[in-house]
Amino acid sequence: MKILITGVAGFLGSHLADRFISLGHTVIGVDNMIGGDISNVPEEVELYTIDCCDLESMKYAMTGVDLVVHAAATAHEGLSVFSPSFITRNIYEASVSTISAAISSGVKRFIFCTSMARYGVGNPPFRETHPTAPIDPYGIAKVAAEETLKILANVHGMEYNIVVPHNIIGPKQKYDDPYRNVLSIMLNRSLAGKPIYIYGDGEQMRCFSYVDDCVDCIERVCFDPAIQEQVINIGPDRGEVTINQLSAMVLNETGSNIEPIHIDPRPQEVKYAYCSSDKARLLLGYEETINLQSAITKTADWIREKGIREFSYNYPLEIINDKTPKTWVERKM
Repeated sequence: MKILITGVAGFLGSHLADRFISLGHTVIGVDNMIGGDISNVPEEVELYTIDCCDLESMKYAMTGVDLVVHAAATAHEGLSVFSPSFITRNIYEASVSTISAAISSGVKRFIFCTSMARYGVGNPPFRETHPTAPIDPYGIAKVAAEETLKILANVHGMEYNIVVPHNIIGPKQKYDDPYRNVLSIMLNRSLAGKPIYIYGDGEQMRCFSYVDDCVDCIERVCFDPAIQEQVINIGPDRGEVTINQLSAMVLNETGSNIEPIHIDPRPQEVKYAYCSSDKARLLLGYEETINLQSAITKTADWIREKGIREFSYNYPLEIINDKTPKTWVERKM
């Protein structure tokens, strides 16, 4: 197959590229590089450094493509209430442009990577049958893109599936972004001998998913002809931890004895967010192969190998007021 991956220089996209190449497929990659790292991209990928919002360029890149995996996103849920224009453009407009290009280019199947933000506060564990009720612009944009995909794919006869990865961790994850990727932020700071910042009381509860387990499921969703028009959570449904517990595991991994610093909560952050994996286990044979401690070690080892980095504040803050986290305004990271 000829497969196009958006966000190919990012965390999930680059791992998908590795997997598809290993299976013998031809991989076309698209990335605007605002959140990706060129070193993540396998050399076998035919890379287009373009923005997904550029419809004509996307049509050109999709020439002869059979399958599209849309993994590109400015996946900054917390930032989206302070930079809503920037985030939603790079979620909704980028997604609609990619969908439109795929349909006009005759792509057979489209896989959309959405977010657990679709559920909002909800009643965890979130199930695919739960109503979508996002509480921030990022989640709203993701749900809008999902609904647009369903309409356009049904009208124009393109197969599609929607996957809901949650809290993916592992090597290749961007760790110098102060706005997202809690584990990588913690590891980068702790390995640098700096204290970890925790928003609020730290009792927010999450489940974390090792990237290879997620890729296994997406592979099945891509190629199994019996799986169509599905929304499927991908990630563990056991082993929930609080952010306080995660920080303790990070400190144990890095050997640091520096106490975390608690700061004001971030607006609109969901307190308890974890999903049911029942559907993924039934349809995709999902199983966790790497536990959280091993995933932390693998991620830490990768950061050690790459070297700790200064945090890069390269995204706009459109709204700055007394609710904007001081870690961002004052660049405390």
